[in-house]
Amino acid sequence: MQLDSIVPWGRSLDEYRLMFALSETDLQKHILGCGDGPAAFNAGLSARGGRVVSVDPVYQFTAEQIRAQIERVYPQVMSQMQQNADNYIWDSISSVDALGSIRMDAMQEFLMDFDAGLEAGRYLTASLPDLPFAERQFELALCSHFLFLYSEHFSLSQHIESIRELCRVAEEVRVYPLLTLDGKPSDYLPAVREALSAEGIETRLQTVDYQFQKGATQMLVASAS
Repeated sequence: MQLDSIVPWGRSLDEYRLMFALSETDLQKHILGCGDGPAAFNAGLSARGGRVVSVDPVYQFTAEQIRAQIERVYPQVMSQMQQNADNYIWDSISSVDALGSIRMDAMQEFLMDFDAGLEAGRYLTASLPDLPFAERQFELALCSHFLFLYSEHFSLSQHIESIRELCRVAEEVRVYPLLTLDGKPSDYLPAVREALSAEGIETRLQTVDYQFQKGATQMLVASAS
């Protein structure tokens, strides 16, 4: 992975709680965050005594390298958000500028925690569909803004293999959102569910109390029987 190909964009613990309908009981589970990038989820949950491990290829770089890349791409990302503002609901987040502040705050929280988290083994360099964990090592795995969102970049088989792997290492898997970048339902979703069902992995769609991208109101919940 080349650092200059990465577009870091981090979300907060509060957003994770809403995106994945995380209850207080859920937050006490042993959690895997897959593809977390510079999100503040790990830092925020760890600070309140949670047990969480985040995996992402970007963790091979130093905090300063990640910080520099955030600063390089931030103006471009904000420009794109402004151009595509009609694709989002400006309710809980009032404006593009407010979004920028929220994202930068989350990424700053991540950067402040990154070195300590690396030392503690809370941030690991890894990526789907091959994770360095034992079967059912986690009670809950979360995958935010990766699978389905980037359907144009990853094949159907990669989606199936990735969710199968998440179900191997965790008792329950939650994936959000289920829309592509252009706001359309991913064409992969029905086929992914059918393939997983044939392997004994049960899936269901659950509505969540979070919507920023228009139409992104559901997550996929999967678990092996």
